[in-house]
Amino acid sequence: MTTDDSHHDDASPDEDRRQSGGAWREPDTRSGGDPVLPDGGTEAEGADEATLDPWGSSTIADYRKLFEQFGIEEFDEVLPEVPNPHYLMRRGVIFGHRDYRPVAEAMRNDDPFAALSGFMPTGDPHIGHKLVFDEIIWHQQQGGDAYALIADLEAHSARGLSWDEIDEHATNYLLSLLALGFDPDEGTLYRQSDNREVQDLAFELGAEANFSELQAIYDFDGETDISHMQSVVTQMADILYPQLDEPKPTVIPVGPDQDPHMRLARDLAARMRYFGVTEAFASFEADGVERTLLRQAYDAREDYAEDADRPRCGEAADWLREHQPAPADARESVVAKLDEAGKEPLRPRIRFLDRNATDEAFEALIEAIDGEKRVYDEHIDTFDLDHAEAEELARQVELDNGGYGFQPPSSIYHRFMTGLTGGKMSSSIPASHISLLDDPEDGYDKVKSATTGGRSTAEEQREKGGKADECPVYELYAYLLSGDDDEFAKEVYDECVGGERLCGGCKEQAAELMEQFLEEHQEKRAEWEDKLAELDIDLDSDRAPTSAD
Repeated sequence: MTTDDSHHDDASPDEDRRQSGGAWREPDTRSGGDPVLPDGGTEAEGADEATLDPWGSSTIADYRKLFEQFGIEEFDEVLPEVPNPHYLMRRGVIFGHRDYRPVAEAMRNDDPFAALSGFMPTGDPHIGHKLVFDEIIWHQQQGGDAYALIADLEAHSARGLSWDEIDEHATNYLLSLLALGFDPDEGTLYRQSDNREVQDLAFELGAEANFSELQAIYDFDGETDISHMQSVVTQMADILYPQLDEPKPTVIPVGPDQDPHMRLARDLAARMRYFGVTEAFASFEADGVERTLLRQAYDAREDYAEDADRPRCGEAADWLREHQPAPADARESVVAKLDEAGKEPLRPRIRFLDRNATDEAFEALIEAIDGEKRVYDEHIDTFDLDHAEAEELARQVELDNGGYGFQPPSSIYHRFMTGLTGGKMSSSIPASHISLLDDPEDGYDKVKSATTGGRSTAEEQREKGGKADECPVYELYAYLLSGDDDEFAKEVYDECVGGERLCGGCKEQAAELMEQFLEEHQEKRAEWEDKLAELDIDLDSDRAPTSAD
């Protein structure tokens, strides 16, 4: 969930490619006609398509594989539902999401929502971090409650930084966030180590996780420090912290390497709930695949039931045996359950599952459900509520009886930036990245020295066009230098691939824009530096040095 140098620096040259035969993708009419980055993807040699490591250096060969392997959804599908989308969304830099629709709906309806991200202070903030800064700031400008935290406990436990180093880097991250537009009067800034509510919530969440689970997710072993494991549940508490006062849609902007954190946070949010709400068709329990088969059998009741208004479980079992819908293992298990239920009616209902409810909360839910209902030891079935109504009722009863009522946190995923030298963007290779603290003239020089996607000669470039899809300099235009001006970004792309734009002039223009950006950014940082003491965040840790120091 946190952003640090390793999370953005270890990107392969091909990670950010969205190719479509060397042409800018035509304007997407679903999103109001705004142009976006070329689509597609190429595989980076040696890239790791199957592992997402929040602390490691795994790369991602083809972002599309994340949709299949990890269930990340394509952001293009939700883009038409987002009011006034950020240019990173329009251009496909933000390429995926988990459950972002509740956030977009809250924006459209002026309902409460929140955005949060954490920054592990392990080095200077750079242009890769700016992506996350911009995403938090944009959500704040759309009316969301914005949270930005310094993940100092994680930096100390997972990276071994001293508290003095953490303080210095935290100050630099915070100054850049403020200089880019974060409003501290409307948002929340905090350090993990100073936030008692986060630490208390982490303790509660830790009771719902175990070592075997963390081992499976993060590859922890017998040599893993306990503090490192504690930092994981602390991050889970960070993610859910915006909902402590009021459950609301909450989005966490991250790189795809942070997705393991998001999956665990969504699981823990569900485990903390008093009640689960699901669909059911009879008194027995069924998983999601089994419920799909039960729905098929119920919808076909006219074909087999003696009384179609009251189909029996045994009749549904016979129909499933005859028609044999896939998958076979789920079919066999649900048929066995239907046979055992026999003459019990097969009837759709909403089921409230008792997960962590107190006796008082369970009784309160029974009392709150109007209409026909069936009460069992560990669940309640109701026949007069739809799923959304049941979810809202369950959450309200939980809140009235001392529970959290968490909504599953959402996430959006942005592409990594390629290093200026054509390889990985790494803080250990100064020429590969531009720090937000770089002297503007150094930023100019780095862009001028950057690798491009140009041809071998100017003549060949004019004849065949440049390879903008393989050019770190073009990425600078798309991700940063064009700002909100899509037409300018498209113009640079079209001129490059059309052979009108040569690399020398393109880099000169980009270098001048970068120098100007850094000058303006650092002027704003200087303005905020004089006002840091007024903020409600302590940037001077009083923690005693340890062996890590």
